[in-house]
Amino acid sequence: MALYSEKVMDHFRNPRNVGVIEDANGVGEAGNAKCGDIMKMYLKIEDGVIEDVKFETFGCGSAIASSSMATELIKGKPVEEAMTLTNKAVAEALDGLPAYKMHCSVLAEEAIKAALDDYNSRQGKAE
Repeated sequence: MALYSEKVMDHFRNPRNVGVIEDANGVGEAGNAKCGDIMKMYLKIEDGVIEDVKFETFGCGSAIASSSMATELIKGKPVEEAMTLTNKAVAEALDGLPAYKMHCSVLAEEAIKAALDDYNSRQGKAE
């Protein structure tokens, strides 16, 4: 019966870093038309370090848990390190996702990378 790990259920029931950063200096969005999940990530980066990160996710429990875990994995990290985040790392940190829900961790990775690309673009840096 245990389709989802305790960590997935915890991050679904008690998501971390939910909300909007009004003065974000990096914003990214990713979506999957097939399942309807949409994730938006907001970053506040100071001196090359992610000082704050928030998300808004419209989607299933796995999408919410993936967004929550992804924000936890990059908060307080240098931009360069956050750029290396993979969907596999998100899924592993959640103690796994069912195969048919792995796209949720992919969306979390894509939304974060889109926000980092937006930040770099605003800084005049090449993507």
